[in-house]
Order: sequence, then C-alpha cells, then structure tokens
Amino acid sequence: MQPIHVIGGGLAGSEASWQIAAQGVPVILHEMRPVRMTDAHKTDGLAELVCSNSFRSDDCQTNAVGLLHEEMRRLGSLIMRMGDASQVPAGGALAVDRDEFSARVGEALRSHPLVTIERGEIAGLPPEEWDSVVVATGPLTSPALADAIRSLSGEDALAFFDAIAPIVHRESIDFSVAWFQSRYDKAGPGGTGSDYINCPLDREQYGAFIDTLLAGDKVSFHEWESSTPYFDGCLPIEVMAARGRETLRHGPMKPFGLTNPNDPQVKAYAVVQLRQDNKLGSLFNMVGFQTKLKHGEQARIFRTIPGLQNAEFARLGGLHRNTFLNSPRLLDTTLRLKAMPRLRFAGQMTGCEGYVESAAIGLLAGRFAAAERKGEAFAPPPPTTAHGAILGHITGGHIETIDAGPRSFQPMNVNFGLFPPIAKPPREQHGDGRYSDKTIARKRALTDRALADLSEWIGNGALDAAE
Repeated sequence: MQPIHVIGGGLAGSEASWQIAAQGVPVILHEMRPVRMTDAHKTDGLAELVCSNSFRSDDCQTNAVGLLHEEMRRLGSLIMRMGDASQVPAGGALAVDRDEFSARVGEALRSHPLVTIERGEIAGLPPEEWDSVVVATGPLTSPALADAIRSLSGEDALAFFDAIAPIVHRESIDFSVAWFQSRYDKAGPGGTGSDYINCPLDREQYGAFIDTLLAGDKVSFHEWESSTPYFDGCLPIEVMAARGRETLRHGPMKPFGLTNPNDPQVKAYAVVQLRQDNKLGSLFNMVGFQTKLKHGEQARIFRTIPGLQNAEFARLGGLHRNTFLNSPRLLDTTLRLKAMPRLRFAGQMTGCEGYVESAAIGLLAGRFAAAERKGEAFAPPPPTTAHGAILGHITGGHIETIDAGPRSFQPMNVNFGLFPPIAKPPREQHGDGRYSDKTIARKRALTDRALADLSEWIGNGALDAAE
C-alpha cells in the first residue's frame, strides 16, 4: 500500500500520523527540524509545545475544550493519551511537562511499525507522486512551502501574531507575599485545588504596573508584519492594557475566587497567576503574560509585581507571526485543498486555534486520509460534537462578508457558540457562583448531547477508536 505523507511534526501532524498508522496505512512523517529551525521552536522534538504547557480546562461537562478532550480520548488520540501521562498540577486545567510530553509522543511514533520519520524541509509543493499528503506545518510554515500553497490557492494567506509568556524559576518567588491556590479552590487532573502561584497587587500597585507596562520598550515590527492583526485569544499583555486600564484585572489579572492566606482580611485588587510548567514543579508559567516587550524590559517590569521582585526567568516572552488559510473558500468538507485534492490540511493552518483544537483537526485529517486510501466511506462527525463544531467552523461555519469587503474568517478556539443550540435546556437547582443555573444547564445539555451523538457515530461504524 502506498504511504500517506504528513508534513509537520507538531501536535496536528503527530496526531494525524498516529491515526493513519492505527488504521493500518503506512505513513511518512516529514519534520524539517533540526535541519531548519523556526523562530519559536527550541528543540527538534515532535509535538514540541511552544507558547504554553496548558491544554486548558479538562471539565467535560461545562467547558467546550474539556468536552473536546473527552471526545479525543474516546477516539484514541495519541496527544491526549500522552498529555494525560505527562500531566502536572494545574487546578481545573490539564497542563503537562513539556519535555516529557514531547518525548512520549516521539517514542510512540518511532516505535510504530507503520510510521517512518524523515528529517528535512519540504521546499515547495510535495512531489507529484505523493498522491495523498496531510500538510500540518502549523503557524510557522517554511517560506518556500507557504509561497507554493499561496500561489496554488489563488488566495493570500491571512496572518496573525501569537505571543509567548515568560517562565519563572519557582525558587526565586517570594512566598511571604505569594501563595498557592486554584481559583475557587477547583481541583483538576493531577491537581489539589492549590495549583497556581498567586501574586497580589493592591489598587496603587496595579496602577503603577499599568503605567510601567504601557511605557515599556517593545520590539519593533518588521515592515511585512505591520498590518498583521493579533489573535484575540492570545493578545500581548501590553496590547490588552492599552485597551483600557481595567482590562487586565478583568482578564489574566482578575482577583476573583482567591483569598490571600498571608493577609486574609485584605482583598487583592488584581492577581498575577503562575501555572506549573514542568513535572518537577521547578518552573512556573506567567498565565496570560504573553508579550512583545524587549527582554530587558520584561525582567525589569515583571519584577515590580509583588512576590516576583527577585524573579529569575527560565524563558522570557516573545512574539511570532502565524499564518492560516481562508479555509472555508479553499478547503472541502474533508479538509482537502479544492485546487489540488491530493493535499489535505490540518492544525492551526486551517484556522483552528489552540493545541487541542489543532490536534483534533489532525485526528480528523488523518482519518479522512486513511479512509480515502483504503477506499472506505467516512462520515464526518456530527455538528453537535466538539469535533464537528470546530470542523464546521473551518469548512464554512463563519459569516461571509460581501464580495467587495474583507474576508471575515478568523482563527477560533472551540466554544459552545459553534454548536447547534438546544431549544429548551433543563434548569438546575443552583449555579456554581460564577454562572447562573440556566447557563450551567445549557452547557451540560450541550455536552450530554455531544457525547451521546459521538457514541452513536462511533457505534454506526463511522469511526473505530485507534488503539
């Protein structure tokens, strides 16, 4: 049987390769690192996590990304299996030890008898004899391949900036000021309910921090970057601050659901949270603190935060340019490029956003490709599932603008707004302090329906879970 080629060894490419091999189809996974590195990657490891170690919420009852986690587990996802095996405490979220996670994914793929890994850049379009290709090169596609795809599609690729948050050595944090606590004391996978380090600011300290942040020296844009928009789900902290002085304390610096045991009578005006970044618990990621500040400015400004006055940084923040396709116009419902159907796309390049979403689309792309190679029918997942909802967004679920106007398609995290609504969700007795009983009931009804429809889809033979 002719192999399927997968270009890109990130989360989407790794997941696609695993799914193809699990269906008994040989696959060749092409990864250009270390022959050619990118601006954001630091290693040559497969499935290297770049801007965060968090897969976000693991709550499959009231959170859309948590639902996507559960669906992927039921569909035999390699990424979720290795994520669960590499987890570190993170409250209600699933966060992983980056190095262990990458090592586990790489070992699983290297050990599979139907997977071949080849190192080197695919410069330009894949050879014509490659009749089935999954392009999962992510937001940092090599220029030669990106230019070839752009020329072939007849569309200019859209682009946005993705930012990286700093990582702090735990031993350098002052715990006479900071404390451990998850918001609302919520425990998640591998967690205890006290998984985040919290650094409190009073009103005066918060105001001074905003002033210093706004005045900080930023890295200049290149000319070709000047008109590229940010993705709203990953805004640099200084961009958020520029939108209003209170924006940060209603975003990554919100103080809600936290009580300072060092001074329980005083309510913090704002709080900076740090999330465990490795299994040893020696490194902590500044949650939501992605930035374009110059490195020297980052160290100076972030050390004005109480508890971080002596902070030592294992990595400072940064910013890189992401690219993605105008997928609803360019791709069909099985993620094939309409202009050249032998090419199928997966991951962030399709316009999904987030590690988990990228891997989920990799899962579907791999299954689409394997079924096509074997001559088998493959029904896409129901639109009521998380997989179906994000696939629907990519392949046509956005709102079109008039032909003369700008294209409206933008990257999207999975969220309940992408799901078909439930007309009359049941009401519950109580909310959870943050959401009303009606909101909780609606979310649980959506997730219950999604998992029931997923089970029916699998039971009808549309998809057999990967081993």
